[in-house]
Amino acid sequence: MALARASEQAGRPAAKKSVRTDGATAEEQLLHAAQELFYREGVRAIGVDAVVERAGVNKMSLYRRFASKDELVAAYLTRMDEAFRRRVEASFAKHPDAPARQLVQAMEDLVARASVPDYRGCPFVNVACEFSDPAHVARQCVTRNKQYLATRLVEIATAAGASDPAELADALALVIDGVYATSQTYGPGCGPMRTAPRVTALLIDAACAPRI
Repeated sequence: MALARASEQAGRPAAKKSVRTDGATAEEQLLHAAQELFYREGVRAIGVDAVVERAGVNKMSLYRRFASKDELVAAYLTRMDEAFRRRVEASFAKHPDAPARQLVQAMEDLVARASVPDYRGCPFVNVACEFSDPAHVARQCVTRNKQYLATRLVEIATAAGASDPAELADALALVIDGVYATSQTYGPGCGPMRTAPRVTALLIDAACAPRI
């Protein structure tokens, strides 16, 4: 008791700072654990107890930050979406003045990423397969991610001179989802997946060719 009082009297401001820091650390540990488990095993297969155990925190720490598993899933998908956007924009940025090359580069980078041994496909496609209700918070996260990609593909297809940018964007989205699927069905670095950049170039050439 005396030790506790001495601690309180000696460092109340420091104690408040420690609580905030611990809270932020706990949240980061929970999200990191959720990302590892949800991505590898699936959202429905993993309960909050497994996330808490992997994170090394107690269950109260989870519920202080996420009111439900759905909130944790939404936070996980938001985290994955932010990482996805950074990667895509980094690919586009490699060729700032060549929109057609931006699209091919993005596909090349996706194939490289999808060829690593622990790649488990697109987390948003995976979640869409697990949750059939389009109103579910997880499916809403999927929609936001796919809308972002569709918008960026249309913008770059327009800059590349496509006669029908939306049609080219749709075709490229289909190729992207094909990379996600074949990485899991045929395996990392498979032949079908490696054709994606060339297929992308052919689609761009056809979409941007003069119509006679």
